[in-house]
Amino acid sequence: MLRAHQTVAILVLVSAAVAVLVGALAYRRGGTATGAARQLLALVQTLLVAQVALGLLLLSDNRRAADQLHYAYGTFALLAVLAPWLYAPAEPRRRLLWFTGATLLAGVLAGRAYMTAG
Repeated sequence: MLRAHQTVAILVLVSAAVAVLVGALAYRRGGTATGAARQLLALVQTLLVAQVALGLLLLSDNRRAADQLHYAYGTFALLAVLAPWLYAPAEPRRRLLWFTGATLLAGVLAGRAYMTAG
């Protein structure tokens, strides 16, 4: 289970970086989210939900992270990536910017969570 949690952590970091890059390029070109950008942003969200679920399974098995900040960073990363569903504007281009920015923030927080894992 720990190995799966570590593997998904790497997948979250890599997919977040790629999704932010693709989302930023789509925004810069003045368009809306392409199919690839939408799918990559959704992939990051899905991986973060899976990561938190694996973390909760590890907690239920009494396996704890060395640093308590690990849990805060993981929770904030999940909240950051889900927040645009509630707050992003309806206009497609601005919505893309919200989701891309939230994914950037979630990726940074997930990176901090990875560093505090011990």
